[in-house]
Amino acid sequence: MSSVQISQVLAEMRALQARIGGVPAEAPKAAAGVPDFAAMMKHSIDGVASMQNHADALASAYESGDKSVDLARVMIEVQKAGLAFRAMTEVRNKLIDAYNQVMNMSV
Repeated sequence: MSSVQISQVLAEMRALQARIGGVPAEAPKAAAGVPDFAAMMKHSIDGVASMQNHADALASAYESGDKSVDLARVMIEVQKAGLAFRAMTEVRNKLIDAYNQVMNMSV
């Protein structure tokens, strides 16, 4: 997978995250204005973790009998958190595959 494709996937993930009301779409920048890869990955992972925590909190509230939380909302949030986690896992797999391809290149 080329760096252009990885950048495109990350941009799509940020746009989706902004659309569903997660963390801001703006990625952290390094001091020179160039995106810091480690900061972008941490930002994305933190966003997925917060989505999962939010879904868990809604599910717990529904299970405890909170009348302000309906089942449809709980199910939607759990599905969004699951989808975000699967997308993050796929990005991780692609990054590992790209790393392995680079390491297997003959110099």
